[in-house]
Amino acid sequence: MELKIRKIDGIFFLICLFVGFVAEEAFFRDQIGISYFIFIAIFYTAFFWRFRSFSFSHQRLGYLVLISIWLLAAGYYLYDTTLFYMLNILIIPALVIFHLALITSPKKLEWSNLFFIFYTLLRIIDGIRYSAKFTKHIAKFIKGNRNQKKGYDIWKKILIGIAISVPFLFVILNLLISADAQFERLLSGIPNLLSFKADNVFRLIVILIYTFSFFGFMQALLQKNIDIGQRNIHKPIVMDGIITLTVLLLLDLVYVLFVAVQFKYFFSGTLGDGYTFAEYARRGFFELLFVTLINLSITTGVINLTKTIQGFLKKIIRLALSVLVLSSGVLLISAFMRMSMYEDAYGFTFTRVLVHSFMIFLMVIFAYTLVKIWLEKLSLFHFYFIASLIYYAGINIINIDKIVVDKNIARFETTGKIDIDYLNSLSSTGILGLIELYENNPNVQGLEALLKKRKADREYLKSDSWQSHNFARKKAYEKLGEMEL
Repeated sequence: MELKIRKIDGIFFLICLFVGFVAEEAFFRDQIGISYFIFIAIFYTAFFWRFRSFSFSHQRLGYLVLISIWLLAAGYYLYDTTLFYMLNILIIPALVIFHLALITSPKKLEWSNLFFIFYTLLRIIDGIRYSAKFTKHIAKFIKGNRNQKKGYDIWKKILIGIAISVPFLFVILNLLISADAQFERLLSGIPNLLSFKADNVFRLIVILIYTFSFFGFMQALLQKNIDIGQRNIHKPIVMDGIITLTVLLLLDLVYVLFVAVQFKYFFSGTLGDGYTFAEYARRGFFELLFVTLINLSITTGVINLTKTIQGFLKKIIRLALSVLVLSSGVLLISAFMRMSMYEDAYGFTFTRVLVHSFMIFLMVIFAYTLVKIWLEKLSLFHFYFIASLIYYAGINIINIDKIVVDKNIARFETTGKIDIDYLNSLSSTGILGLIELYENNPNVQGLEALLKKRKADREYLKSDSWQSHNFARKKAYEKLGEMEL
């Protein structure tokens, strides 16, 4: 089937070429900073211009995903946390692809199942195919009709003329160069103008890859007549009710015994066996968290695979699942308290605060799952996806490094203990925390020497290009410059 290129398609290709140029400038020139936010703004401007007359679907979820994308992109300017810097290089593009596929998909297409993943992949493949057809069409247009002998003869004569001119030009140019030094300097600069460096070739390739990726994918999304097909109706997998109930009851028995032990420890105020709270907190924390995740997987699996079971057996399974979820909640509380005790003993770190936030997120997930056990109409996947998106965007934007700094400074004020080397290893927020600590407590051992070294090396915080401009790094650079040590 011949590809029909309209005027608006050509204009949009040129827009995508500009977006591709911006993408290369934003991501390959220097460290990513404000450049990601600017790229997202330009990219979505191009998208909404092309789809200005398109009727979008799934708009409520679409707005949530779009807001999350903007927040994650803004994080590159506001903070400089290494973990999120690396993760969001992959997560933001994945969310953008999901968002575009979501709001341009047929309204009858349900996004909360595995088929939507297949649909999104199909759209990506369609985009690649469209780009290939478009490239082939452009090549034919440039090449022209091979049967037009007149055009071929003209180019042939031009090449012959150039070949004949070469020996004459060689002699004449050498004579003119010998006659005029200014003319020699002019000609000597021409090779530099015509030379191609390897990095320029690489950048051109990157721009073209971005251009055709954006253009092909969005042009494919415009095609509403995609055949999404009919999903094959397979016989649903069903777990046997008696076997399921047996497994759940055995798990419940183990967890009830464990919960009883946890209550003995945490509510009696004694640990026994000579353990201190810090030692007890260190033991088994990640094991508890891992067991909790296993329980969540078991619970969701049983909920989805026992839908056909009815009657009294169904109620007993629900009751057993409820006990499993409540026991998992106690495991989470136990792990949460262990981590709190460990932080009291050894201080706060990025990983510990992140794990703390993840446990709170899991508590919300378990609470919803408990309600789902008794209300079948609720959708687990809808809630899990939306809650995960909100949680991830939230931890990106609240600046965990700032929480770690504030918690450690507050702990220092009560205990006199602080690990300045750890704060120094954090992002620019850690440097700002050390400056704040020095302003209030200049006698902290080793702090002044550390800040002197930081001030001497502060040039690396300065943004040498617009792409890497970052608010936190700029503030740390200015604060270090203002300090009199």
